[in-house]
Amino acid sequence: MKLTRLSASAFAVGCALLSSQALASLQFNFTDKTPAGVQTQLLLVSEKSLAQNEHPLLQDAMAKTWLKIEKFTGKKGAQLELRLDSAPTQRLLLLGLGDSSKLSHSDILTLGADAAAVLGKNDSNTASIDTSALTQSSADAAKVATFAQGLELRSYRFDKYKSKNIPTTLSQVHLLAEHPTQSQVALEKAQALSSGVFLARDLTNEPAEALTPQTFADAALELEKLGVKVQVLDEKALQKAGLGALYAVGKGSNRPPRLVIAHWQNSNKAPLAIIGKGITFDTGGYHLKTDGESIVRMTSDMAGAAAALGTIKTLALQKAPVNVVALMAMAENMISDKAMLPGDIIKTGAGLTVQITSTDAEGRLVMADALWYANQQFKPRAMVDIATLTGSKVGALGSYYAGLFSEDEQLVQQLTAAGAKVNEPLWRLPLGPQFAAEMKSDLADLRNTGKTTGASTAAWFLQQFVGQTPWAHIDIAGNALASSDKGVQVTGATGFGVQLLTEWALTQP
Repeated sequence: MKLTRLSASAFAVGCALLSSQALASLQFNFTDKTPAGVQTQLLLVSEKSLAQNEHPLLQDAMAKTWLKIEKFTGKKGAQLELRLDSAPTQRLLLLGLGDSSKLSHSDILTLGADAAAVLGKNDSNTASIDTSALTQSSADAAKVATFAQGLELRSYRFDKYKSKNIPTTLSQVHLLAEHPTQSQVALEKAQALSSGVFLARDLTNEPAEALTPQTFADAALELEKLGVKVQVLDEKALQKAGLGALYAVGKGSNRPPRLVIAHWQNSNKAPLAIIGKGITFDTGGYHLKTDGESIVRMTSDMAGAAAALGTIKTLALQKAPVNVVALMAMAENMISDKAMLPGDIIKTGAGLTVQITSTDAEGRLVMADALWYANQQFKPRAMVDIATLTGSKVGALGSYYAGLFSEDEQLVQQLTAAGAKVNEPLWRLPLGPQFAAEMKSDLADLRNTGKTTGASTAAWFLQQFVGQTPWAHIDIAGNALASSDKGVQVTGATGFGVQLLTEWALTQP
């Protein structure tokens, strides 16, 4: 393998891609009371705690009056702003938890995001949040960390290209918690996960001019500081390794393809492999995309690779006792005199030949070589690939679910459970031998498109390159970008997949 590095200026771009404005701007600290001078207080209230009316702030006469007028019961997600007789210049915000004993991890993440949204509506740069209603014992300390993580994820911003500096409204949060020591330990792990999500969002939000296959590789090389082993195969190394599909997709660009490998090895078990699609810009090639709005979004066609790298960063920051390797197939799909043409026949690393029936079905080509290479070089005990692969997946599931394809029942159950926990839900779509006939070519072993069910035929194509290794394919087309702020997601890149893949990796036996 050839390890490549950039010039100092380009390497600095890669380093910059690892920074996150949200993490730098939002600070948490644990305290036993609201510090002097804090003008905004957020109180988490369950239906039970509100009915018992035990909290001192709610003994205020004006608070009691408004609670009665508004008929506020503490229903999950309900919000109310109060002014107090005892402190007329302060804001008291209430956020309902509902039945706090029934809150899931996903529920608490969303409540944290709700808190970020309501706090973002006022001009206070500091706030205190009383989280005591979340915890009944020290065993519940992780709930406070999860709440803070939801708040943090919703507070993310990507405004580096704005001409005007937009000040961050909320910069410091004081957390009033029953078990601060345990909560602090849990928060550090949660913030490592936020850091991985933010890396994925930052990379996906970058325009193609800034994010090329090589600058992505240099962002990955920065993780060496955390103990991650990083290798980068350049275009010559790709050809030498026989990875003809990945090379063919990227050869039309003057910013050549790369295979980026990031390995967090903190266990003696056989590795888990994550394979990410990394098309840094997709013109569609000679099957040119003609929808102006659609092609603008093609800077996000590397969101799968971003999620894979964000997962590795999370595991490294947590010093997780796992062995996980991520392979990210990076290329620009461009039009030039060197670009692959419709009808071309290419040879993959696995030795199978593929007739190019659509130059806009390039993602499965780069993924095919990365899957085969992962199997050959690392002998993983399971492989999961993640990709913005097909528009037909969006037609089937929209952005409500990511598409899951696998014939391994255990892997399906593991990934589905992980997605449900972190609110990155998966919906299983069909995969089977019935799709083979659509992918036959008269001139080669395979063609790269089918004629009907695009998402399933694409998954079937990938399956030809995984051997006997347990494998699942996750199609995140429609999930990589959000058109509005909702839950922990903000407008733009979502970082979808980092939480899911981290949870999956950490829970494997």
